[in-house]
Amino acid sequence: MRLSLLAGVLATVISAPLSAQTPCGGDWSSFMNGLASEAVRNGIPQDVAQRFFSRLRQDSEVLRRDRAQGFFQRPFVDFSRRLISQNRLDRARQMLNQQSRLFQVLQQNYGVSPGVMLSFLAFETDFGAFQGDINTANALATLAHDCRRPEIFRPQILAFAELYRRGELDPATTQGAWAGEIGMVQMLPRDILNLGVDGDGDGHVDLRGSLPDAVLSGAALLRHHGWQPNQPWLQEVAIPQGLDLSQTGLRTQLSVSQWERLGVRPAHGSLPSGNLRASVILPQGYRGPAFMIFDNFRVLFDWNQSFTYVTTAAYFATRIEGAPVYDAGNPDAGLDQNQMRDLQRRLQGQGFDVGAIDGILGAGTRAAVQDMQQRLGLPADGWPTPELLRRF
Repeated sequence: MRLSLLAGVLATVISAPLSAQTPCGGDWSSFMNGLASEAVRNGIPQDVAQRFFSRLRQDSEVLRRDRAQGFFQRPFVDFSRRLISQNRLDRARQMLNQQSRLFQVLQQNYGVSPGVMLSFLAFETDFGAFQGDINTANALATLAHDCRRPEIFRPQILAFAELYRRGELDPATTQGAWAGEIGMVQMLPRDILNLGVDGDGDGHVDLRGSLPDAVLSGAALLRHHGWQPNQPWLQEVAIPQGLDLSQTGLRTQLSVSQWERLGVRPAHGSLPSGNLRASVILPQGYRGPAFMIFDNFRVLFDWNQSFTYVTTAAYFATRIEGAPVYDAGNPDAGLDQNQMRDLQRRLQGQGFDVGAIDGILGAGTRAAVQDMQQRLGLPADGWPTPELLRRF
């Protein structure tokens, strides 16, 4: 299997000076003309830029989906049980057997465990079966025009234009997710441009139709973000009574041997090297599941920023490779979306940085909850409960 990185990283195409960038919002045609001018200034022929940008249209469905991401508000146990099924587990293991050579190359060349990539294949597109039905170019242009997060999507639509110039993507036919991700592992155009791998050796990077291209491009993306070859990412553990819960969560890292001295034990098997740095996370508090996570776990946030999604994907990867079902425990009741927003407003009023008031238990809210729990003398596990809301 011949491997080759897609040549010609387009660093300048996606880093135009702020003064040269067309402001977001306003008249659509004027915005498209501005983007076309940016593309021309960065090396795309004028006729190509004109053909590309003149055909793009706003997509109101993209904006609707961008404003309504309610699925990630579910707690970990519920979320993971919805995403992980016996069917998905069986299909992942079947693909691992059928594509053994590919996953051998994945591990040898990139140091990425097969379970990790199979987990993303399963969750992102159900192993390539459902790659999205939204026109990708229109989606990216719509989100670049929208003033909520233009700095994220402007580089992506310009990268798509360069891929169009090279004959790699067709804006009329390329479809994917509403946020512009393409292919079996759902990568954005800028990452395809810079990191795409021709895994099947046909001279093109086709993340929609080629499993080798998709798997190895995904691995290149993880490596780019700091994946440490052949190192662990997550393992279920049991925590002792009396553990200082304020040390749990993403903010605190200790060595594995230090955690062991504090009484943390593997739920199954043995823990890795005692010198490795690790954190202990409690997705639904100290009465729920507990995991030890390592630096590679943190890399997964560059794929998806949802704590619940990343924890579920990381855990499913261990299941694919033989780990048993986690002990769900008996977590305390959490908060509904309105209660979570109320809590976020109260925390913000106390000076905590919780990010957006969105009702989602993200990393900032978890950290603020943990600090407030400690201040109030409650178990400082980062899991917000009705009791915390009452005591606030």
